[in-house]
Amino acid sequence: MVKRPPALIENPFAQLSVQQSNLIGEYLELFTPLDDKGRYQHFDELRFRIPKELDHSLAWSVVKQARQRQLNPIIPLGEPEQLGKLLLTPAMQMAMAEADRHTSRAALEWISGNIGELQHVQYLLKDLVEDEAISSSQLEGAATTTKVAKALLKRQLGPRSPDEKMIVGNFRLMQFAWNQRHKPLSTELITEMHRVGVEGIDDDKYQPGALRADDEVVVVDAEGNIVHTPPPAKGLERRLTKLAKWANGNHHDVESSQYLHPLLKAIVLHFAIGFEHPFRDGNGRVARSLFYWYLFKQDFAAFRYIAISTLLKAAPVQYGKSYLFTETDEMDLTYFIDYQCRVITRAIAEFKSACQRAMDNIQTFNTFLYESGLYRELSDKQKTVLQVAKNGIASQFTAANVKENLGCSYNTAASVLNGLVQKKLFKKEKSGREWIYSMVDVDRIVQDWKS
Repeated sequence: MVKRPPALIENPFAQLSVQQSNLIGEYLELFTPLDDKGRYQHFDELRFRIPKELDHSLAWSVVKQARQRQLNPIIPLGEPEQLGKLLLTPAMQMAMAEADRHTSRAALEWISGNIGELQHVQYLLKDLVEDEAISSSQLEGAATTTKVAKALLKRQLGPRSPDEKMIVGNFRLMQFAWNQRHKPLSTELITEMHRVGVEGIDDDKYQPGALRADDEVVVVDAEGNIVHTPPPAKGLERRLTKLAKWANGNHHDVESSQYLHPLLKAIVLHFAIGFEHPFRDGNGRVARSLFYWYLFKQDFAAFRYIAISTLLKAAPVQYGKSYLFTETDEMDLTYFIDYQCRVITRAIAEFKSACQRAMDNIQTFNTFLYESGLYRELSDKQKTVLQVAKNGIASQFTAANVKENLGCSYNTAASVLNGLVQKKLFKKEKSGREWIYSMVDVDRIVQDWKS
């Protein structure tokens, strides 16, 4: 459980001059919004670094007074209404800079041009687009491995279990967010996102597209303790309409006092849906998809291939605490946004690394292709599929997914794969009515071509 902050003392320094004037220097060291490592700590964390001789209520009030000078109003939330506030931190500044530099449509075009093999880039990106749907499902409790989930999506198999249905639903939801990026936000769009994401999984449990009509929905922790009670169902639609109006407003005029970077605004939308919990279940999926939808809308197209849920899944307790820190400290959104920005910076770094590995592997494997004479014998499509297989971007192929990824006919895709089998680069095996193709071990390929 999160330790709630103590009650604030209105004028802590006046009280200090009377009660603990000999320790005023120690208190003044706490008169800063961030610690010496640039962290914006909640009382739950900060209490452990407050010197023992200091009064916790006084110390916390000193920290809060330093923060209140820099907190900016962002958005009213909940019922009764609380004003969400934000203080810009180094983690936010870094995430905004990385997003601007590496996730715009222009950045994607640069990556494609730098690699120089557009087909390979598209195959890489189409594989990455699956990752958020899979990891978001796993974060919500889907019990399946990433390998099995990828095979499910690539082979376009019909989902059988609730876990598989969740993954397919999340994949549809991410596609829907991309396709609806040009529309303004509305309550109808939010409910449609929910319907697309959860329909057919367990309709009695999820009630696809229907806002909750009562106050029975709560959020519990692993021990079953209630950690969040959403605002009342009464007035929910009105609050969502108000949220949509805020989202559709212009906060991107750099000369305006209301300026808010699109990345931070997307995170606020993520928080707002999680806080409101407008549906009986599936709220996390809708919240994260709305984050992506807004970035897509603002032309941060590379976020289609950046999976934040992969990292959120690795530390679900910290993800949950970032919500609670905000809620238990006067709707200070800084905690949630700062945490998300740290995750986003890491996710962008992983995306950049994946692209760099693709560039490096293309160069290395092309050298092998030239030296072995294989290059002259392969078609462009065969080179692409072989490169993708060697890089580990995909381990199994079917004519159906090669057709989709390469934008060719089914017969051409089958011919591409069977040609790789004939050259002893791939092997194939039957699975039901479908042929599954995979690459032969690289050492075996080299050995066969040398012999």
